[in-house]
Amino acid sequence: MASTKSSHSPRVGYSSGKVLGALILLRLVNVALTQTFFQPDEYFQCLEPAWQAAFGKDSGAYITWLRSSLHPALFAAVYKLADLVGQYVVPGLRTTLLLWAPKVTQAVIAALGDWYTWRLAKRLYRDDTAASTAAWYVSVRTFSNSLETTLTIAALNYWPWDLFQPPVKEKIRSFGSMIRSPEGLRSLRLSLVLAATAVLLRPTNMFIWAPVFIFTLIPNRLSPLLTHPTLKETVLFIREVVVYGVLTLAASLAADRLYFGFWTFPPYKWLYFNLSQSLAIFYGENPGHYYLTQGLPLLCTTLLPFVLLALWRSDPDPAVSQAFKVFRWAVYLTITILSQVSHKEARFIYPLLPLLHILAAKHVSHFFLWSPSHPSMPSQLHHKGYLAAGLLINLLLASYLSVAHQRAVISVLDFLRDQYATGDISTAPMTFGDNKPYVYFLTPCHSTPWRSHLIHPNLSVGALTCDPPLHTAPGTMERALYRDMADRFYDSPIGFLSHELWPVEAPSEDKAGAVGVPHFIVGFEGIEPVITEFFDGPGREHGVELKRVWEGWNGFFSEDWRRSGKLIVWETGV
Repeated sequence: MASTKSSHSPRVGYSSGKVLGALILLRLVNVALTQTFFQPDEYFQCLEPAWQAAFGKDSGAYITWLRSSLHPALFAAVYKLADLVGQYVVPGLRTTLLLWAPKVTQAVIAALGDWYTWRLAKRLYRDDTAASTAAWYVSVRTFSNSLETTLTIAALNYWPWDLFQPPVKEKIRSFGSMIRSPEGLRSLRLSLVLAATAVLLRPTNMFIWAPVFIFTLIPNRLSPLLTHPTLKETVLFIREVVVYGVLTLAASLAADRLYFGFWTFPPYKWLYFNLSQSLAIFYGENPGHYYLTQGLPLLCTTLLPFVLLALWRSDPDPAVSQAFKVFRWAVYLTITILSQVSHKEARFIYPLLPLLHILAAKHVSHFFLWSPSHPSMPSQLHHKGYLAAGLLINLLLASYLSVAHQRAVISVLDFLRDQYATGDISTAPMTFGDNKPYVYFLTPCHSTPWRSHLIHPNLSVGALTCDPPLHTAPGTMERALYRDMADRFYDSPIGFLSHELWPVEAPSEDKAGAVGVPHFIVGFEGIEPVITEFFDGPGREHGVELKRVWEGWNGFFSEDWRRSGKLIVWETGV
């Protein structure tokens, strides 16, 4: 770690480059072992719009409403590069490149998040070598799976945290001297650009930055020992915030103009969708205590006791305690405000995870590392049984979630893609398109990835949708009675198949969702009696003879009863 002038024995240092290289390697292994499905937004808010941006509107991407084009633009460039390289290799290898290019990119993004977490922890803890060891340990566990998280911790890393340390005789710290120096000004400006980008990607990120900005301007509210900036210094700081915030906003507006083809401001649309129209509740409602009783435990797992202790107890070291107070305020404010929104998910507080790990690092270190009184003696592990149990629990959870839970919804796309590529169709060749898809997913909407895994643009696919009721007003009877396509199927499966999806008679205008019977039907095994009854009864004129051709285990449990059991692929024979 960093060298120290204290009486501690010298420790072996780690160069930033070697640490980053090791973290990238670790995340590449992480990506290679991750073979399961987590959240639809990973695909439908990122990879699908990226695919369309890279390959055009006729490429078969599934486009839903979009927040900002900045995130998909990054992966669109990755797809373009992979496609360029793929032109010089065999077709099968091109498919592999398109599948793995976004995964490798995300591995690098996650590794950067880990690296910036380590750097910030090392910077704040300074000469406390025991805490630096703990920070190293917890930083590699920072499973930052979003660009927002990496941008946030990177921006915090470049923030002038020296402002929150009491002045000492040999080094008088002043607000002006730190942000006027070339290095300090560059660091502040980079931090502002990264922070503004994170806020544009997800507006709720502003709740993390509000305490940082406020206490930077009034640090004496944290401690009377801290130096208050002068009026001139305050104006200088606000000028930098406004200038680089506006520049980042302008770049974002230009990117959105290029992507959408017209001027738009996605953060406003996001706020309008979630708050003004209350449409987020359409995707689920959670109790107010969700983030305290489920969100934090899911994120922190076995580190939860140390995180709670860090959020409750102040660090006695004045060199780090004031910055940690800012971190705690960021956590308190973010969780408090997000708890007021009806729709909640643990991933919404992911950007807090690096802060929680840094806050808990010293408590983890003091619990598991015993430091002898003599500085020449090495530290020793303490509470080895608890450490082994914690590591085992995390290993088991990570293994199950990475290779087993919701694996079938990924594997099925490999099967379908291979079937299409090899042309292994037992019936006579047929033309498939929008009115007669090659595959139809009779599953809850967004149960699988889409074109990012199907790859082939002509592999036509249909699925049950769950479009939100954009045409209805909050609190109206029309909103309360609204049922999307997936709801209507599970409400009355036979009726839906008979009258909406695969009617025997020619579809009328009110049956716009009707399509021809596909070559493959994909669904969870609970619907097998339903579709068998339909094709033996009302739909027998379609001439379908269902045959199981693939099945996959999807985990021990599912929070959605509609996704229970194995995932099945049936061949229809038509």
